Amino acid sequence: MSKKGRVLVAMSGGIDSTVTAMMLHEEGYEVIGITMKTWDYATSGGSKKETGCCSLDSINDARQVAVDMGFHHFIVDIREEFGDYVIDNFVDEYLAGRTPNPCVLCNTHIKWSALLKRADALDCEFIATGHYAQIKEHNGRKYITRSVDHNKDQSYVLWGLSQECLNRSRFPLGAYTKPQVRQMAYDWGYTDLSKKAESYEICFVPDNDYRGFLKRRVDGLEAQVAGGTFVSTKGEVLGTHQGYPFYTIGQRKGLGMAFGEPMYVTEIRPETNTVVLGPVEELVRNGMTVGQVNLMKYATIPDGLEVATKIRYKDSGTLSSLHQLSPNQVEVEFYANVKGVAPGQSAVFYEGGDVVGGGIIYSSSLVGRN
Repeated sequence: MSKKGRVLVAMSGGIDSTVTAMMLHEEGYEVIGITMKTWDYATSGGSKKETGCCSLDSINDARQVAVDMGFHHFIVDIREEFGDYVIDNFVDEYLAGRTPNPCVLCNTHIKWSALLKRADALDCEFIATGHYAQIKEHNGRKYITRSVDHNKDQSYVLWGLSQECLNRSRFPLGAYTKPQVRQMAYDWGYTDLSKKAESYEICFVPDNDYRGFLKRRVDGLEAQVAGGTFVSTKGEVLGTHQGYPFYTIGQRKGLGMAFGEPMYVTEIRPETNTVVLGPVEELVRNGMTVGQVNLMKYATIPDGLEVATKIRYKDSGTLSSLHQLSPNQVEVEFYANVKGVAPGQSAVFYEGGDVVGGGIIYSSSLVGRN
């Protein structure tokens, strides 16, 4: 074994994980590559051509890099555990009127669990991925901090990682920008890889049509939820809709009706198949309750801790204060109105660029300020 140690690298065949493996190999780690097959197009029923991390081409690309660099590579089929947990949760959340974030769930409960299990079996001290994030330490606790490239930063989707995971994880790309990573691939002779396009879809919904996926996944769903009611925030009936699972908080387009003014989904009531609509000002909130909280930088949150809270991946963050209600539940008070707080999505708390922690939005508990 090398002096640096043995590291298991998650390799999707894309540029980021490939450069990660090459960087660690060059640094003197004993690298073992692993490609995890999480799903297949045959079961998704989508219309898009097979591409991305689980395609045969991508698996072959990952294997070829391992052959070129002279390290071992394994392919692991985790479709059953991925499907049972991530996809079932995805469907269940929409049927409960919430908007899930499957990438966070997959990272927390599937990918890292699968990596650590295989790392132990292969006597690897560390695991590594191509995420754009960095790991730092404060008072003996490891935590995620933003990557150098803020445009590519993926700290938002990593809030659920435990201390055990963080202690053994490596994110080599966190100190580099995407153009620098592309240049490294080019310099190593991987010209085609350096120009490879990126995928931003949910891996098991490659055509980005989550409504179609739900219809294919749940037998008879369309008939079960058809004919639901649109109502105003005052309770006035505005019309009928296709079924509550096919709408999300903040949605304006695709409502299928004209109202004379822009109307947005402000609430979803699955028990009555009702979707509440209102003007944009009725979307604003000044607080929310967050559950399933995982803390990183601190073991407990000082009451009133000021942070910037992100409620979606591309959110710039809103200054707010945190009040810990229980070990895994936090109340967030925003200092400014926030639009589109969607139960089921992730809320991540930042102190500067450091991730204090994160959790799942349970409810927007306060009414927006005037």
